[in-house]
Amino acid sequence: MRNDPTGRALQLLSLLQTHRLWLGAELADRLETTERTVRRDVDRLRALGYQVDATSGKYGGYRLAAGAHLPPLVLDDEEAVAVALGLRHAAEAAIGGMDETSLRALAKIEQLLPHRLRQRVSAVHNSVTPVRWIAAEAVVDADALSVLAAACRDHETVRFNYRRRDNESSQRLVEPHQLVTSGRRWYLVAWDLHREDWRTFRLDRLGEARAVGGRFAARDIPGGDAAQFVARSFVTMPRRFDATIVVHAAFAELGGVLHWEDHTLLVTGDTSCTVQIRGDDLDWLALIVARVALTAPVVSIEPTELAATVTRLRRNLAAVTA
Repeated sequence: MRNDPTGRALQLLSLLQTHRLWLGAELADRLETTERTVRRDVDRLRALGYQVDATSGKYGGYRLAAGAHLPPLVLDDEEAVAVALGLRHAAEAAIGGMDETSLRALAKIEQLLPHRLRQRVSAVHNSVTPVRWIAAEAVVDADALSVLAAACRDHETVRFNYRRRDNESSQRLVEPHQLVTSGRRWYLVAWDLHREDWRTFRLDRLGEARAVGGRFAARDIPGGDAAQFVARSFVTMPRRFDATIVVHAAFAELGGVLHWEDHTLLVTGDTSCTVQIRGDDLDWLALIVARVALTAPVVSIEPTELAATVTRLRRNLAAVTA
């Protein structure tokens, strides 16, 4: 790379497009060259019309200026379709303001697509109907998501306000490591500096996120996988209701019905199994039971409050089909 000025300049541009401040020594290390060569490559980019800001001194560095002109984006057919479908999906995401922004960007992209590609995008979109189950209060703040994503990437300490499950609010100072999505929920896996332990934060309960400038060395997430860490936190999280159901089928026959639900297998046999399910809402637990019943008969339900809720659901469905 150090003997290929063109390739080195392209890699430099790619690094600067993150819009973070890069120290000269950092760039030299990434490009496997000297700081003097980095300065020449920056001058080369400026000659091509890129606005690169520089700061001097011991901690001086380079940053692509805000609003700097970027070259046209060139996409092949598959990439163009992927971008258009991604924007359609983003328009239905549980992120505040993302729907309108995504639709504006989608309109611009689709104007550039040839007719055959617009047909492909429309065919996929018209064949899929999203289920909108996220409540208004569960929408993620787009600015907070952006701050946290950048902080995970750059290993920057972040401070934010957080509303707990009991609606008590507190201020947190964390080292953010990874964002995780589950369904339409967003979670942050971070090291809480005040509690000196790993924590999982729901982004829809998080506000006023801001980077505070401190850098940190990445830690090893317990188990080595952020998604599995979040999944384990679901199991250990206290729930309002613990329910038990007996299903007339071996647990293996239930497939992925309970995969993303908070559940524990208690007993399994060749023809039946007993499963504990947990949740904060009886109506939601009743829907889980209904999903299980689509696969196999549910022959016992406890507690009686959940059994009554399932009976009410069954009675109302019977009225629809009568």
